[in-house]
Amino acid sequence: MDNKQIAKTIKRYAQLMELHEENAFRIKTIAAAAFKLDKLPFLITPQSIDRLSEVPGIGKSTAQKIASLLDTGTFPELDSLLAATPAGILELLTIKGLGPKKIQIIWQTLGIETVGELYYACNENRLITAKGFGLKTQEEIKRAIEFSIANQGWFLYANVEKLADDVLAALRAWLPNDRKIAYTGDFRRKCEVLKTIDILVEAPMSELTEAVAKVDTLAIKAFEPPTLLEARNNIGMTFRFIPVDSVSFSRQLLITTGSDEHLRQLDELLVEGQLPEFESEETIYQSLGLQYIEPELREGTNEIALSRTDTLPVLITYTDLRGALHNHSTYSDGVHTLEEMALYCRDKLRLEYLGICDHSRTAVYAKGLTIERVQEQWAEIDALNARLAPFRVFKGIESDILGDGSLDYPDEVLAGFDFVVASVHSNLNMDVEKATNRLLRAIENPFTTILGHPTGRLLLSRSGYPIDYARIIDACAANRVVIEINANPLRLDLDWRWHRYAVERGALLSVNPDAHRNGGFHDMQYGVYVARKGGVAASNCLNTFSLTQITRYFEQRKPNFG
Repeated sequence: MDNKQIAKTIKRYAQLMELHEENAFRIKTIAAAAFKLDKLPFLITPQSIDRLSEVPGIGKSTAQKIASLLDTGTFPELDSLLAATPAGILELLTIKGLGPKKIQIIWQTLGIETVGELYYACNENRLITAKGFGLKTQEEIKRAIEFSIANQGWFLYANVEKLADDVLAALRAWLPNDRKIAYTGDFRRKCEVLKTIDILVEAPMSELTEAVAKVDTLAIKAFEPPTLLEARNNIGMTFRFIPVDSVSFSRQLLITTGSDEHLRQLDELLVEGQLPEFESEETIYQSLGLQYIEPELREGTNEIALSRTDTLPVLITYTDLRGALHNHSTYSDGVHTLEEMALYCRDKLRLEYLGICDHSRTAVYAKGLTIERVQEQWAEIDALNARLAPFRVFKGIESDILGDGSLDYPDEVLAGFDFVVASVHSNLNMDVEKATNRLLRAIENPFTTILGHPTGRLLLSRSGYPIDYARIIDACAANRVVIEINANPLRLDLDWRWHRYAVERGALLSVNPDAHRNGGFHDMQYGVYVARKGGVAASNCLNTFSLTQITRYFEQRKPNFG
């Protein structure tokens, strides 16, 4: 260890002491010692420990800890604090703007233990409910987390979509009008997380290089003739270029778009060594005896087999959506009032209905609704429906699935809702058998209409609890429980890799925004993207139903009670 590494370790020790609320005077002493260590005029070595102990503000006790650091890489007091601190909390200490005091509040008050959970809480506007946090602080923390995630090399599709569109528009402005240019690779397939944005360009090398150099947000990183140019902004961008007036643009677009497995399966159909060159991808697929395969589907699952028999689904589109289910208002942890959300859906989005699903009473951290507050919300919904007709607000709830799989309202309360989204928000460390059985009991509850974000995952942050997907999906199909595709870009849960199985088993899915503010409704687009990857058609999706259809569905789905 050099001086800087030692100083950094001692500073971390002081932070952990503060996090665990140890003696305030001692914390200040250790923090001051860390600062001095970084400014020492001599190198800290085992031979200089005696000299170090005589430096004002460091002393023998700290010098002994540093001697242990040099010998073993740690010291007992540090080990003890590390053992008492979850790994996710240690990661929070690396986020700019988050000191031990704030983390202590986040941890102890909100029950947040990972960066991903904190980022999700920022998106839900939940952080401002904690003492000492305001909207400005919440936004600063959110930006710092985004920067930290970006530096890990993986990005959420939703976080780079606008940046990619801006770059593409800028390139089109600098390149001649007749140049062909298109997204390709993981980005074109709408992969939920990705490392680069790939763009295919029909242009000479010099012309493309000059155009890329003129885009303010780009800096050329590497050039690999004759086909590859890499540039950097907040994410890596790869430009693949081909000669002008070449009929191979569509062929290259097809090759660079498909996953390795998709291309391998295509190769098996070839009579000769390579894909034919035609003016369009549609014609290329047709020449192989296949239906056109949408880019999102080109993942190498069963899309080619379906294409050969003309049984590919007509994929869902955003315009197929008729309403938004699973949303949160100011009754719990949302930003906008129930009326504001209803008017936004009706007037701005031209939707036919809104399903409000504020948190249930167990979610104290999110101002979960007591039974009295539920009754108050129902009264407001009745008044809104009388005034906004034919637009309708459905009475929903996001009912916590408790540890034993039960829901957290009595049946007589659950019976009053139009629909119930059952979700897990706590006890996420169960093994696969316990987690699966927990969900199975909730699915078998006759009041459960929709299974919310089935695994609780947060992309790039938390893998979610382990479940037996097939058993869960089979149970949903058997009990007529709709499976949510949570459209929040951090979740996108149920994972698209299981959508086809759900469709095949006869289970309905629902693209739900889980919106906590009006802007959150637009996340449904990302839910549609992954639904398309999963081969979902409009007929497989609950919220493509018209107001009349979904009203009838909810009425028929509700169990008889009392």
